[in-house]
Amino acid sequence: MAEKRVAVIGAGLGGLSAAIRLAHAGFRVDLYDQQPLVGGKAGTKHHGKFRFDTGPSLLTMLPVFEQLFREAGQQLEDHLDFIPLAPICHYYFPDGTRLFSYSEVERFGDEIEAKTLDNRQALERYLTYGRRIYENAAELFLWNSLHELSSYLKVFSLRGLLNLGKIDAFRSMDAANRSFFRDPRIVQLFDRYATYNGSSPYQVPATLNIIPYVEHGQGGYAVAGGIYAIPAALGKLAEKLGVRVILNTRVERILHQNRRIRGIRVAGESLAYDIVVSNADVLRTYEDLLEDLQARLARRYQALEPSSSGLVFFWGMKESFPELGVNNIFFSDDYPREFRELFVERICPEDPTVYVNITSKVTPEDAPAEGENWFVLVNAPCNVGQDWPGQAAASRERILSRLQHALGRAVDGAIAAEEVMTPQDIERNTGSRLGSLYGISSNTSMAAFLRHPNRSRRYRGLYFCGGSVHPGGGMPLAILSGKIASDLIRRHEGGAA
Repeated sequence: MAEKRVAVIGAGLGGLSAAIRLAHAGFRVDLYDQQPLVGGKAGTKHHGKFRFDTGPSLLTMLPVFEQLFREAGQQLEDHLDFIPLAPICHYYFPDGTRLFSYSEVERFGDEIEAKTLDNRQALERYLTYGRRIYENAAELFLWNSLHELSSYLKVFSLRGLLNLGKIDAFRSMDAANRSFFRDPRIVQLFDRYATYNGSSPYQVPATLNIIPYVEHGQGGYAVAGGIYAIPAALGKLAEKLGVRVILNTRVERILHQNRRIRGIRVAGESLAYDIVVSNADVLRTYEDLLEDLQARLARRYQALEPSSSGLVFFWGMKESFPELGVNNIFFSDDYPREFRELFVERICPEDPTVYVNITSKVTPEDAPAEGENWFVLVNAPCNVGQDWPGQAAASRERILSRLQHALGRAVDGAIAAEEVMTPQDIERNTGSRLGSLYGISSNTSMAAFLRHPNRSRRYRGLYFCGGSVHPGGGMPLAILSGKIASDLIRRHEGGAA
């Protein structure tokens, strides 16, 4: 096994996860990325004295990260400082209601009971329901491949299959949420979790209600040093385990002969590898790296609905806003219209929900002492050729109006530094198909099964990880995609999983 060489293409969280696990298992691993830093979408940028994360902003499913470090013979707390958030998020509704969410069920329930038409008992029933879905679905749908017979033969998976009726796959997230809560504000609050994988709460199956359970039942965290501290720590761990991390280097082709992987081509040079793991977007892998768009799975992927994207403003603020927390949501007044515009009309919403993340609340070094670093995100459609300068300018005015209405003061005068990132930028910088943040959407009950598998049946020695493949997008799932890919490699290429 020590003689087997692996090339991992893409140093996002999935690629880092796979590289670390394979190196610890004894494979010789080279990790390539065309960017100057590891992290992929979980990147970082500086603007003057301000530092910003460029992608994910809230950490959940802490055991996924603990397991990765433990499998590499390390303790997570020796590398990263995860900070439990209380409250997890500040919610602002158009009617002036301001609500705080917590992982402590009693505290969150008291908040709901004091400010809405719902009560603590409704929240307790809802999170119990979410936990039941998680217990019946997580092992099969998150921790193992859906595309390997062995997954279904495991006892826990057979039990899961017998309990499939308990994962609420045949009604929408919104329909399920309305069955638990009578206050439309609380329904909207829990409907927003569909955006965690770029989907619509009016279409995504209610199985995805495991997401609010994970956040409120298991905890939501910030990270000292910002989210970018995670890929930075994983990059260092990979190198410590012997992974060669090769940055500023674009892989041009995946080389194969008779459908067997032979290596990769970099800067015109052919490099021999026994195994290739692609952490690149599935379609880019087929189109650019394999030159094989006729592959059945490539054609299927092209036909599936992309997830939503995001329009991001990086605002360096010269003032502080003590009323805001690390995570802040300013809801739109017409949620169905917002998702209709995103997925049907493919325009930035006229009345957007606004998310503001401020890491300087927990990492003061991210902004000057008197200011704050605002990562301001609105949901956006995938890139199908829209006028992004025009869409960004219009969205900026809508965001400023929404914030002024909620906070009771104008914020534009406090902006000292500004950059914008559109879906077109996301597509160009990360290779994501159409700038979608999570690969395909989950807007059908079969979406989980339609994600690309982690092992290629067309090319022996080719494996996949990252947000565009099983089990999906978001930091914990990207980490798990690397685990699944590395387990499959050990099983099929040498060593036992």
